[in-house]
Amino acid sequence: MFSAPTTKDLTPQQVKAGLDARTILLIDVREPAEFATEKIAGALNAPLSTFKPAALPDAGGKTIVLQCAGGKRSAMAVDQCRKAGQAIETHLAGGLTAWKGAGLPTITG
Repeated sequence: MFSAPTTKDLTPQQVKAGLDARTILLIDVREPAEFATEKIAGALNAPLSTFKPAALPDAGGKTIVLQCAGGKRSAMAVDQCRKAGQAIETHLAGGLTAWKGAGLPTITG
């Protein structure tokens, strides 16, 4: 199992509310080609293949939330953060698939 016991799952609605309130910094850990095809507005790209917890941007007091296509890679990235001593433990449960399933908008192209 990739999910660390401390991983906090957020619903698409919780992530959308946090983005709207500017309390969340969303980091998409999918690969650049996936990110270029479709993404959540405001998300930054930090691909899991080259993921370095220490290289993540300063969140400026916001909660960093990790996200991928379905939740597996973001849970792996949370685990990497935990092992690196980074206090990043939150991801979008179900990833982009859950986001779109909730009827929330994406940017394509």
